[in-house]
Amino acid sequence: MLNTKGNRITYLGHSTFSLTTPSGQVALIDPWTMTNPWCPEELRSVQRLDAIFLTHAHTDHLGDLLALAKQHRPKIAAMFETCLWIESKGFTEETCPMGKGGSQKIGDFEITMTHAFHSNSIDDNGVRHYGGEPAGYVIRMPGGFTVYHAGDTALFGDMKLIGELYKPDLAMLPIGDRFTMGPREAAYAIRLLGVKHVIPMHYATFAFLTGTVEELRKETRKTKGLKIHALKPGDKL
Repeated sequence: MLNTKGNRITYLGHSTFSLTTPSGQVALIDPWTMTNPWCPEELRSVQRLDAIFLTHAHTDHLGDLLALAKQHRPKIAAMFETCLWIESKGFTEETCPMGKGGSQKIGDFEITMTHAFHSNSIDDNGVRHYGGEPAGYVIRMPGGFTVYHAGDTALFGDMKLIGELYKPDLAMLPIGDRFTMGPREAAYAIRLLGVKHVIPMHYATFAFLTGTVEELRKETRKTKGLKIHALKPGDKL
């Protein structure tokens, strides 16, 4: 059984998660909320937001960041080049730029930026801007509860190092295929990470994301002690 140490995780659809600590602080990972068709209507309006952790700036991840930043003025962790663009939109006091391998503390959250194999660009009214490299995050919350959000990524061997060094209690892994890992690769990532609790993400949102939870279960059927938490948008851990 997963012990979240009093922290709460809410899945908002696609790759978006809300993290709430015992003190009530709230962070969003890849804040596609208000315009996300998979996000439940009652969760599209964010009542409190202390931090945003952005893996990369594609539209289905950057999402409603600017609107939420204007409303709540949260701290925003993202790759350096993406932060430069966010600052150009008027949020110079909110950005907390970082690079891969680096760590920082934002409120109740201690985060480390990890590698991801993908791309990263920003669509600014039809003009594409370079956003630096994509990333993932290891996020440590009160009580020592640690999650790994892989972002959009292919499988890579250094996931083994992430598992050995940070020992995440829970991994959020893309399984949709085509633009990220599919179920076969995600199953191998689970073995590299050594995690026993996994939330599949980045699948079924669009027709071309064809990977399924059923395929992931099939690929991991020999992985002892594994619990796959197939959350529906709005579900909590």
